[in-house]
Amino acid sequence: QVQLVESGGGLVQPGGSLRLSCVLHGNSSANYNMGWFRRAPGKEREFVAFIGRDSTFSYGGSVRGRFTISRDNAKNSVYLQMNSLKFEDTATYYCAAKWDAYDSWNLWGQGTQVTVSS
Repeated sequence: QVQLVESGGGLVQPGGSLRLSCVLHGNSSANYNMGWFRRAPGKEREFVAFIGRDSTFSYGGSVRGRFTISRDNAKNSVYLQMNSLKFEDTATYYCAAKWDAYDSWNLWGQGTQVTVSS
C-alpha cells in the first residue's frame, strides 16, 4: 500500500521560511508525479506546486518566486521550500502523487499545518 507522510509544518513569523517534506512509502517515488496543495480554513483546496517524474515543475500563482519544489528519489522524498512566508500562506499543506501526469491526483498525505503569525 502506497502512503504519503508529510512533515515540517509549524509556526513561523511573516517573512520567515519553512521546509516541508513528504516521504512516499510502498513504492519508488521515481515512478510518480508529485505535488503540493494547501487548504486554508473556509477556502477551496489550492494548487501549490508540481514536480514531474522528469523533474519538470510548475507553481501556483500565489507562491511563484517564493516557494521551491524539489525531489530526491534516493530518499523517496519531495520537498517544498517556502520562503518569504505571508499570513495568507497559513493552511494545511498536503502532499499528493499520481502515476501519470494526466491522471487525477489519487494519493494524498494526511497534511501538515503551517501557521504564519506574528
